[in-house]
Amino acid sequence: MEQYEPDRLTPPQVAAMRRSLRGGRAALTRRSLLRASAGGALAAGGLGALSGCGIPAAGKSQGGTSAQDHSAREKVVNFSNWTEYIDVDDSGKHHPTLETFHRRTGITVNYTEDINDNNEFFGKIKPQLAAGQDTGRDIIVLTDWLAARLIRLGWVQKLDPSHLPHAYTNLSPQFRNPDWDPGRAYSYPWQGISTVIAYNRKALDGIEVKSVSDLLDNPRLKGRVGFLSEMRDSIGMTLLDMGKDPATFTDDDYDAAIARLQKAVDKGQIRRFTGNDYTSDLTKGDFAACIAWAGDVVQLKADSPDVDFVIPDSGYMTSTDNMCVPNRARHKTNAERLIDFFYEPQQAAALAAYINYVTPVDGVKPYLAKIDKDAADNPLIVPDKAMQAKSHAFRSLSQKEETAYEEKFAKLTGA
Repeated sequence: MEQYEPDRLTPPQVAAMRRSLRGGRAALTRRSLLRASAGGALAAGGLGALSGCGIPAAGKSQGGTSAQDHSAREKVVNFSNWTEYIDVDDSGKHHPTLETFHRRTGITVNYTEDINDNNEFFGKIKPQLAAGQDTGRDIIVLTDWLAARLIRLGWVQKLDPSHLPHAYTNLSPQFRNPDWDPGRAYSYPWQGISTVIAYNRKALDGIEVKSVSDLLDNPRLKGRVGFLSEMRDSIGMTLLDMGKDPATFTDDDYDAAIARLQKAVDKGQIRRFTGNDYTSDLTKGDFAACIAWAGDVVQLKADSPDVDFVIPDSGYMTSTDNMCVPNRARHKTNAERLIDFFYEPQQAAALAAYINYVTPVDGVKPYLAKIDKDAADNPLIVPDKAMQAKSHAFRSLSQKEETAYEEKFAKLTGA
């Protein structure tokens, strides 16, 4: 098990965090992921705040530390999630899926929208986790890089597969085996996030865009191309275009991707690296095409007929937000029952119809079609097998790699 590292954030990691908070997924608001994917760069209030404290990981081995399970006597589960990341009724006061779960099981879900970015939330829970104490939460939803870290530290519990029959059966193949949690022993995806190429048809004016190469090399797009300020998204899409696998790339591959993007920057091909503010550039036509997050594209397409997307033949990047049970949680069995509940296709459909991100649940489409046929037919929400096959995840990084890679990316973007 990885030991807790009390090192302070390196300057590149701080820069990555600030990029994400200023304009990245941490800055999104409406029905989008309020995320900071600074890729393992924990906030100054998180990792750095324990500098010199010498606090070790709570567990003795990977898999975390359990507590006495009070699920049988206490019919409750405490669930912390991101803002606007679950279905609500027309009044805005009730969550239909959670109420269905309560009627069926008698278990009350204390649902709290207290996650605004990974770094900030880690700062809330780290003292209890590091000290081997209950956080007061039974389920937490973490972006893949932070979930991976907590698993390595032994700060989340191994799940009981006997309590997760629907989850085990219905988990989409593209999400089954991340390198940081093979076979999903410690986590299950809440939703998937895809990175694609978006374009403004009117701004393109007949120019064909099918690949990252088109973005970087077509002189007719000079100054009208956008890339994301999130390292994993922009570098991952570039690696795929170069024929490299983001799950297995080397230092040399990374450097080659940086050099390719630097060339486009130097010649003025790339207008700028952005966070979520690319949506305004795209709808106005300042960007003819850009790297974009699929959940935004779903919303933009609904509002602007000129906006659309393309999946390159080389593939696209996918990440996940994941449900985990932290150490010392009082209601582990109840938490597992709720996780499994959301892997019933009809419940997953209700969720997907509202939040419009990639559902990780197989068999959703016919249920979703009864709620919203357009959503059911949208591959950005329910990927077909061909699209699933083009999905790629960015591999886990060591602390050394994280520092070096973010430093190079920060230099590229001018952050």
